[in-house]
Amino acid sequence: MAIASATPQTSTPMLPGPIGFVLIPQFAVIALASAIEPLRIANRYLQTPYTWKLLSLDGQAVADGNGILIQPHGCLYDEQALGTVVLCADIQPDRYYSRALRTWLQGLNAGGASLGALDTGCFLLARAGLLDGHRVTMHWEVVDAFRERFPKIVVAQTLFEVGARRLTCAGGTAAIDMMLHAIAADHGQNLANRVAEHCLHDHMRPGDVAQRMLPTARKRIHHPALAKAMELLDGTLDRAVGIPELSSHAGLSTRQLQRLFAQIIGEGPGQYHRRLRLEHARSLLRYTAISVTETAVAVGFESLAHFCRAYRQQYGQAPGANRRHDTQGKPLLRDQVR
Repeated sequence: MAIASATPQTSTPMLPGPIGFVLIPQFAVIALASAIEPLRIANRYLQTPYTWKLLSLDGQAVADGNGILIQPHGCLYDEQALGTVVLCADIQPDRYYSRALRTWLQGLNAGGASLGALDTGCFLLARAGLLDGHRVTMHWEVVDAFRERFPKIVVAQTLFEVGARRLTCAGGTAAIDMMLHAIAADHGQNLANRVAEHCLHDHMRPGDVAQRMLPTARKRIHHPALAKAMELLDGTLDRAVGIPELSSHAGLSTRQLQRLFAQIIGEGPGQYHRRLRLEHARSLLRYTAISVTETAVAVGFESLAHFCRAYRQQYGQAPGANRRHDTQGKPLLRDQVR
C-alpha cells in the first residue's frame, strides 16, 4: 500500500541499508524498540522497504538491562556490507570495547557506512576515534562523564543529532523522533507523519529539543528566588556552595532560604546540593577512568574519607563498587581507556 510521499526524497538516504543494530549487553530495550518500530511501520507504505538485522558481539543472545534475552540474527563480525550501523548500549558499554570492534567500525566507516548510537553507544564510537569533529548527543545521565573523558567532542543535551554519516540519540522514546526525522528526509514528511500517527506519537519533536525539564519545572517551583538558588546549585557540581553565597545569590536571608527549601524541596540546600554532587560522582566513576580520589576532588570534597562516607550513606556501597570493569571483571587501567 504505497503512498505518494513514500518515494525517495534524495539520492543519498539518511538511513542506507541494510541497517545493523548492534546489541551491547545491558542495552536499553526501549531505545531499540523505539528505533525499529517506525521503520517497520514505514515499510507498510514503501515499495523499497528498510531492512535491518540485530547483531551481537558473538552471535549469541544478548540480555538487555532487564535481563530479557534477545536473539540476534548473527554476529556483527560476519556482517561487512552494512549501510548503517547503530550501537545500542546503556550500562558500562566500555566493558565490551575491543580492538576487534574498533577495527570493524573503522572498516565500515572507511567503506562509507553511516554510524549511529543510542543512549551510551557514543562511548564506543568515541573510543574508536569515529566522533572527532562531530556534534553528538547521549542520555543526559552520562553527558558530564563523556565530556570529562572526551573533551574535544562537542556534546549537546538534545534529543538527537544528525550529521554527515552520523546519527546519535539520547535513547528512550527520543529514538522514535530520530527515526521519524530520517524517514521524512528519505521519503517525505507525509510518510513520517503517518508513521508518527501509527506510533500514537502526537507530534514529531525536533532534534534540538532539550532532554530534560529545568529542575524548577520538574519540581514545579514557582518561587523566583528559590528557582534562582536551585539553578546555582544545579550548575555548580564541582564544589560546595555555602549558605551565605547561596542566600546572596537568591536575594534571600539565610533563614528564608532554609525555610523555603524545607517547605518546598523537602530537604535543606546543603543536603540537596550534596545529593546532586554525589550523583555526578557516581556517573564519573561509571563512565570515566579517573580514580576515586580524583572523583572526590572533581565534585568538591576536600577529604577523601568524607567523600567515601557521604557516598556510602547515599548509595549503600563504597565508591569503588561503581568502578568500570572489563569483560573479565578486572578494573580497567588508565592506559586501557583511550
